[in-house]
Amino acid sequence: MAKLKSVYFCSNCGHESPKWMGKCPSCGEWSTFVEELIRKDAASKLEDTRSFSEVKSEPLTLSEIKADDEPRIDMHDTELNRVLGGGLVPASVVLIGGEPGIGKSTLVLQTILKLKGVSTLYVSGEESARH
Repeated sequence: MAKLKSVYFCSNCGHESPKWMGKCPSCGEWSTFVEELIRKDAASKLEDTRSFSEVKSEPLTLSEIKADDEPRIDMHDTELNRVLGGGLVPASVVLIGGEPGIGKSTLVLQTILKLKGVSTLYVSGEESARH
């Protein structure tokens, strides 16, 4: 019977550790360890089981991909609707990124204020000057 086990890897250099560490002993970076589940079989060494899905997916050409029309929310901004493929898909997540000061927050807040009767969650984050 296979047994699941957690192993931690440094996302910067790939150093492996059986437990989470604050500072990587290999590259010296802080808070870079991420947990991955692996399966330990009695008959073999550790086996990578990042995907537990038994379904094998095959590559498709673009012409084989079926595009279903999703209902869209009109963002009341022609260019933003165009970028979003005709509007915002309900219950979707959109990441808006770019250099500081280019107007990401302004764009989002102005757009949200135009939407009437739509519940919105605005999440914002920034990097700290301290690492």
